[in-house]
Amino acid sequence: MAQSQTMKKIHVLFHDGGGGHRNAATALQTIAAQQGRPWQVELVQFQDLTDQLDVLRKLTGIRIQQQYNLMLQNGWTLGSKYVLRILQFTIRLFHGPLVRLLENFWREHPADLLVSVIPHFNRAICESWNAIYPGRPFVTLITDLADYPPRFWIEPIKEQYVIAGSERAVEQARAFGHDEAHIFQASGMILRPDFYVEESVDPVALRKEMGLQPELPTAIVLFGGFGSKVMYYLADRLNTAGLPLQLILICGRNEALAAKLRAQKWKIPVHVVGFTREIHKLMRAADFLIGKPGPGSIAEAMVRKLPVLIECNAWTLPQERFNAKWVTEKRVGIVLKSFREVVEGVRQILEPARLAEFRKNVAALDNRAIFEIPEMLAKLLAAPVRTAEQSATPVIHSQTTP
Repeated sequence: MAQSQTMKKIHVLFHDGGGGHRNAATALQTIAAQQGRPWQVELVQFQDLTDQLDVLRKLTGIRIQQQYNLMLQNGWTLGSKYVLRILQFTIRLFHGPLVRLLENFWREHPADLLVSVIPHFNRAICESWNAIYPGRPFVTLITDLADYPPRFWIEPIKEQYVIAGSERAVEQARAFGHDEAHIFQASGMILRPDFYVEESVDPVALRKEMGLQPELPTAIVLFGGFGSKVMYYLADRLNTAGLPLQLILICGRNEALAAKLRAQKWKIPVHVVGFTREIHKLMRAADFLIGKPGPGSIAEAMVRKLPVLIECNAWTLPQERFNAKWVTEKRVGIVLKSFREVVEGVRQILEPARLAEFRKNVAALDNRAIFEIPEMLAKLLAAPVRTAEQSATPVIHSQTTP
């Protein structure tokens, strides 16, 4: 990549409600640097930017993103559909002040392109950006497989470009009136580049390094960057099931959970991991993944060639329910109605014929989004900046991935 080109500046807006949004932002910044793109990619923490309007923080002393992560850690997700509706109503109520706040920030921090990897706020983000820099592209990079509930990610605003990682999300963007020039389809979810690095470490050697049995079927248990107390329940059920199994338990930043798991005496081999940036390496030691139907963990498992065992029920977050449907349709794992059925689920996934079928279907997927998305952004940056009068006329023609 020639370095003599004019340096372009890109803002990537993220927050820490769950780990996937920061991971997407970091992935984009990392791949741009690795490819030598003539871009200055600056990550902007949305919560820091909008703290003064955080209503929940004023009432409880806890940020919205912290409340979200606390809810996930403790499994307080029943009725989350209604919580989302309340949140969307509150966002609409504070739309005007939020737009003005964002306008002031953009005015003081100019850039050539703005990328959002967060949901809920894209109407305000787009309107504020377009008010200050009409014609400069605003891109929503969706980190879910679908837009649910409606307008979670996609807004009926003609200035919004959408990067979608599934056919379903593309269909939804079209339904909102976006033309082909404003929709880019990637072959999957964006992941950090290290998930694509060919590992030379032998899985057997890696298991031995973790104190596990070299030939025993291995599940990696992953519930996002903040873990979940359900992990202890799953480990306890599987510990007494008499299955040929061992577990790698990823607790993330949930130190209390990690300590509780380490303190237990297990009958089966168990390796407990706290916060780590080497999920991609640990996945190499596993045969399948057990976790919630989060788009990031499912996408990571697919790239690392692991079938998944997940659940979907009334406690599942609304925006993650389509992911369970996707797993079933692609036949890349098992979806349980409840983790109370985890023992039977593991028994089924370990059946040789079934595991072979899942592995074959996983291997057929080819998510190259991390390498496709920079090309999409480069096209937008290379296009002439349109005036407000011209913004209704598309000038970019995207190449969608089949």
